[in-house]
Formats: sequence, structure tokens, C-alpha cells
Amino acid sequence: MVADTGEADGLRPLRFLNQPRRVQVEADAKGQPCRVELRGRWQLVEGVRDIWRIDDEWWREQPIHRVYYEIMLNEGVITTVFHNLASGDLAGSEWYEQSG
Repeated sequence: MVADTGEADGLRPLRFLNQPRRVQVEADAKGQPCRVELRGRWQLVEGVRDIWRIDDEWWREQPIHRVYYEIMLNEGVITTVFHNLASGDLAGSEWYEQSG
């Protein structure tokens, strides 16, 4: 059992976990990622392990429309990136890494 110090509990700011990070992605003709810039280095996508789409919160001002890709990079790292389709960016430049 931990002894009570008698001090008031301090409020800490909220810290969101698993927040997506914006990344640069080069996509192929099908729109799938072929190169990803992570931590300042471009890496080749060796393979796409899984693809899924999420369309959610259609009733909100900004609904969610995303295509997720679980990818294996040339160094053997597996990560997940998604293309934010709700941005209306037809050039495909709004990509995020969603690490787990």
C-alpha cells in the first residue's frame, strides 16, 4: 500500500495517445503508397499487407473518409498509413502515419 503524502493531486494536461502524424507519401498509379518519408528518410514500400476503408461520422461537419494501408517498408518495419479522402485533396498529398 502506498502512503498518502497529504499533498493535493496535481492536474496534468491531457496527452493523446496514438495521434496520427502527417507524412509524405508517393503513390503509384492505383493510389497505393510506394514510398514513404518517415523521420526524414524516404523508404520504399516492399509490400502492402492489408487495405481497408473507413467512412464514419457522416453527420458531422467534417466526416471521416480514409483508406488505410498496413505496409512493410524496405527495412522490415511494418506501419500503417492512411490517405485522408475527406480533405478533398485529389493530388493525394494528405497522408498520415498511424502507429500502434
